[in-house]
Amino acid sequence: MDNVGAHVPVLGEEVCRWLAPLDGARLLDATFGGGGYSRRWLAHGARAVVGLDRDPTAVARGRALEAEEPRFTMREGRFGELERLVEAPFDGVAFDLGVSSFQLDAPERGFSFRADGELDMRMGCDGTSATDLLAELDEAELARLFREFGEERRARRVARRLVERRRERPFTRTGDLAEVVRAAVGGAGDIDPATRVFQALRIAVNDELGELERGLAAALDVLAPGGRLVVVAFQSLEDRVVKRFMQREAGRRPGSSRHLPAPAAPPPARLVLLTRRVVRPAAAELSSNPRARSARLRAARRVEA
Repeated sequence: MDNVGAHVPVLGEEVCRWLAPLDGARLLDATFGGGGYSRRWLAHGARAVVGLDRDPTAVARGRALEAEEPRFTMREGRFGELERLVEAPFDGVAFDLGVSSFQLDAPERGFSFRADGELDMRMGCDGTSATDLLAELDEAELARLFREFGEERRARRVARRLVERRRERPFTRTGDLAEVVRAAVGGAGDIDPATRVFQALRIAVNDELGELERGLAAALDVLAPGGRLVVVAFQSLEDRVVKRFMQREAGRRPGSSRHLPAPAAPPPARLVLLTRRVVRPAAAELSSNPRARSARLRAARRVEA
């Protein structure tokens, strides 16, 4: 079993602050992972905490916590289906998006190019793997995936090179894929040239943006009046979905043009924005955990009846 007790979640103190008060609260950790948030909330006096995760290894960690802590309950499944998996209402719901440190540090899961492993990338145990996608999608589809989900400027060049190479043999290992992508992208910069392609494949394999849309909507439905929603994102695509969702549910709408018909009145607001700008990690956290550098937090409160 992983050393979950030592797991320190990104922006852990900030998440606690935006969810406060924790004492006596019933909270949902919608992306349990290593359980860092759940353990903090229990230590701060939460009345009950429910953990949710689709990753079997994370669920096993949650079951261990469940066995030692009667206030904690673990549920297995996608957070896009949380309304079916958990019982409302909650005083707070938190999401810690993207891939976890536990997943990145397990080469056999295929999430990272820093150590060679099987090219899988599935957060659960079912569905299409990254190897499957690279074998099935044509050049145009791969280019679109890398451009939209990875924001890769050389998407067409990378897709063309991958299709040429797979005619010789399929991609089954992370190291092999990373090597070919680096050769296609070329140059050097602040991040590894393979980063964006790996991100795009992971998002596509796990339908992460679709899950996020469904998960946010479901979280709002299980929040009690006055309950708080806190989301930590790690890349711009996720954060854009979160920002737009919160603004839409807070009654915000894009600016109108005098050349277009006046937009219909928005439905009644269901959220109140608590963070006008994203909250980022402090310098002390960044020095101890460089992986936190891209984290950004947004928070909102459910409108009271």
